[in-house]
Amino acid sequence: MTTLGLIGLGRIGAFHTETLTNLPGVDRLLITDERPDVVAQVATKYDVTPVDSAEKLLSSGVDGVVVAAATPAHAALTVAAVERGVPTFCEKPVASTAAESARVAEAIARSGVPVQIGYQRRFDAAFAAAKAAVDRGDLGALHTVRSTTMDPAPPPMEYIAGSGGIFRDCAVHDFDVLRWITGQEAVEVYATGSVQGDPLFTEYGDVDTAAITVRFDGGALGVVSAARYNGRGYDCRLEVHGFTDTVVAGWDQGVPVRNTDPRNDFPTGQPHHFFMDRFTDAFRAELGAFLGVVDGGPIQGATVADAVEVAWIAEAAAESLRRNAPVTIEEVRR
Repeated sequence: MTTLGLIGLGRIGAFHTETLTNLPGVDRLLITDERPDVVAQVATKYDVTPVDSAEKLLSSGVDGVVVAAATPAHAALTVAAVERGVPTFCEKPVASTAAESARVAEAIARSGVPVQIGYQRRFDAAFAAAKAAVDRGDLGALHTVRSTTMDPAPPPMEYIAGSGGIFRDCAVHDFDVLRWITGQEAVEVYATGSVQGDPLFTEYGDVDTAAITVRFDGGALGVVSAARYNGRGYDCRLEVHGFTDTVVAGWDQGVPVRNTDPRNDFPTGQPHHFFMDRFTDAFRAELGAFLGVVDGGPIQGATVADAVEVAWIAEAAAESLRRNAPVTIEEVRR
């Protein structure tokens, strides 16, 4: 009998509740959040067990815990879990800054408790197939990898205020995919951005649209497009270009683009609405893999070490935007 705990019932936490209650191998699910009314509603809807606090949940004897609280709480909750010896799945990022992520990683390493980080694109069938093609050498030497993440609308501004910005909250998925696909480490980052939507983005020191170029130590270039406003739908695509071949992921019938070629009607499906419908199967596979970790198996997804490296790329992107100049990873690590 496997008992899991879930901390945080915002949009991703509530979504994970539904996924976990339908996942074979989860016999009991305990949930908690800082909002008792939300806990009660979700507990009733999914027939799961409400708990008064994260402290009580972590001390209840759960076999594993999923941390889906707001970003500023990730570090403390993850450390609290591993201190109790509880295998943990933490939604990205592991902490609000790269420096804090590195400190958390050290604490986790000392504990010896496994922690998987939530980068679900690694579990998407098309993304995984692209990775397999690269690993087989089908593409030859990689020269360009393009990753796109465009939301149909921004999340609530109170979320943006504590998110850490578009590089740490949104584009980290792209940065993780770039590292994972190429098998290379970032050397230098150049980022630019603009605000044409809600002026609160500017007030919070953020942008609603960004373009980032990442130079890797093996010679590959990563090109990332991130945006909070994409009215046609949720756009998440990957293009991997090598000297021998090119593969793509995310170019399915639900890709939210309107083709202007009169001889080609692709795509014909309903555009993806949001990341939760685009990656439903990937989230399910990711949490299923975490159950394997709880049972003593290896981490198949992103590790804390991966999350730290991604955090340094995001840090360099934020600093590059501030300076309007390229920034090396070495500079931000100092």
